[in-house]
Amino acid sequence: MDRTITDLYINGKAVPASDGGRFDVLDPATGKVIASVADGTVADAIAAVDAAAAAAAQWAATAPRERAETLRRAFVLMTERAEDLARLITLENGKSLRDARGEMAYAAEFFRWYAEEAVRSAGVVTTAPSGQNRILVVRQPVGVCVLVTPWNFPAAMATRKIGPALAAGCTVVLKPASDTPLTALALAGLLADAGVPAGVVNVVPARRSGEVVSTMLHDPRVRKLSFTGSTEVGRVLLGEAADQVINTSMELGGNAPFLVFADADLDAAVDGAMIAKMRNAGEACTAANRFYVETSVAAEFSRRLAERMSALRLGPGSDENTEVGPLVNEATVSKVDSLVREAVAAGATALVGGRRPSQAGFYYEPTVLCDVRPGSAILHEEIFGPVAPIVTFDDEREAIELANDTEYGLVSYVYTGDLARGLRVSEALEAGMVGLNRGLVSDPAAPFGGVKQSGLGREGGHEGMLDYLESKYIAVQW
Repeated sequence: MDRTITDLYINGKAVPASDGGRFDVLDPATGKVIASVADGTVADAIAAVDAAAAAAAQWAATAPRERAETLRRAFVLMTERAEDLARLITLENGKSLRDARGEMAYAAEFFRWYAEEAVRSAGVVTTAPSGQNRILVVRQPVGVCVLVTPWNFPAAMATRKIGPALAAGCTVVLKPASDTPLTALALAGLLADAGVPAGVVNVVPARRSGEVVSTMLHDPRVRKLSFTGSTEVGRVLLGEAADQVINTSMELGGNAPFLVFADADLDAAVDGAMIAKMRNAGEACTAANRFYVETSVAAEFSRRLAERMSALRLGPGSDENTEVGPLVNEATVSKVDSLVREAVAAGATALVGGRRPSQAGFYYEPTVLCDVRPGSAILHEEIFGPVAPIVTFDDEREAIELANDTEYGLVSYVYTGDLARGLRVSEALEAGMVGLNRGLVSDPAAPFGGVKQSGLGREGGHEGMLDYLESKYIAVQW
């Protein structure tokens, strides 16, 4: 089928919005319009749920091996089309081609992983302690799922949800971020080419996000919500989901600390910092947001990090030489600039960067701040940009207290040459994931998710498919 879809995708077809509405998608490198996309309405949301509900029983009854082979074909197609999809991501998201290609490899792996997991939805049979009966537990698909994804990883956040949902036997309605709908619509076409039946995957871009998602969450046929986005929106959606007691998975905001102890290999720590901070130009929930460095090595670490950051090439993501592309929109770059200005006004020093360049587009210079005051907003808000604020600490206890001083708990990073300390600190950190002497934690085979205000449930790994299954207990005697 034609992979260029700019309408809604419902029941296997590209269709216009019911009221004919459309919205523009911008290139962050220039601020210019690159496409016009159908703007879904409440009626369109119901039509998508209709399609998903109609396809649900047949897809749930499809043999696990057949579902697995469909996902495997999707992985192969995604790998074959990776370059075109990476360029599409760069066009609507702004990230460098290097980052977009990395996202495509990561995104495709969710289809491969869940192709393998689809045939491993094992139940349990045990004998009741009383000996009177058997306890038989079977796992069944939860039903129609609403998937709400963000703009920062438009392919990977979609496949991380679609993969396990389809593997489990669920049908879905995907509501992508309005900044980046083109990638989601391209994935819909790819999945159709892979053999996903009509109605199993539906995509409804919409500017009226709250109204459209709320309508679906109040439809009794919808039994699952999986959301990736801000904690503020997550709280609202949890309230909405409560009205119909909908199963929810929430991957929310982060405020990741990056701890560097004096006994760490500083070369490795700086390498890890560049990955943890600058992947996708800092526009990631897993991005290192606060750097805590032991006092005796803080100056040297800061110098090395500033040197590496200053060498990064800033420019349009479509340029092969670009290492840092533009941020996604004006609101994002304005927020980053405001946080940096506030920190500097309070006494921080910009070792490198610290301003918006004069060129057109939504750019911000890679920035390293030292002498950041503990109460600065930049340490308590998710930056979502290429800025590394550095604070010093004197001992392990203080480092842990500083790291845990946040309502968030998605991921933390620790660099130390002492394995015992590394494991001890990892256990003490209030985070769902820890990178120990490693700047990258994301892996389709691992359970991804946070604690505290960073979310509920896990995506990826075996746990990721369990989030789309209900356990049914049957008491039986034979």
